[in-house]
Amino acid sequence: MKNLIKREQSKRVCYAECENFRLKGKKVFLKNETQVMNALKRGLKVEGRLWLEETEDGQLVICFQQYDRKPRLYSDRMIHRLEHGWVKESKERIKLFESLPKELGTARVLAVIDRETREAKNALIDRELDLIEFC
Repeated sequence: MKNLIKREQSKRVCYAECENFRLKGKKVFLKNETQVMNALKRGLKVEGRLWLEETEDGQLVICFQQYDRKPRLYSDRMIHRLEHGWVKESKERIKLFESLPKELGTARVLAVIDRETREAKNALIDRELDLIEFC
């Protein structure tokens, strides 16, 4: 019963949208229909953009372009592991991260930050020396 009500509601919404866009009596074509239908037959959700376009001969075409989502590739390379953080290198930046527990207190936190900053500087110097070839 609920499915029947939902189906009737969706028919009304589609009819109202057709009236709003004055599609009554005109042919509507779907671009990329094989790609979209194959994905739907496999039970996948198809995410993308949908828009109306008018062709040269005056027909309205519903265009669909599927989103091209690719997994993000993390290219950060670990240079040195610190006691409370790390130093990493990406294509454009050198990243320094430190995370200290609050229980240490302000004086000890400042001392740890100084010590780990010195350690990170030494790691960067060692990395540069490893890249240089001595004759």
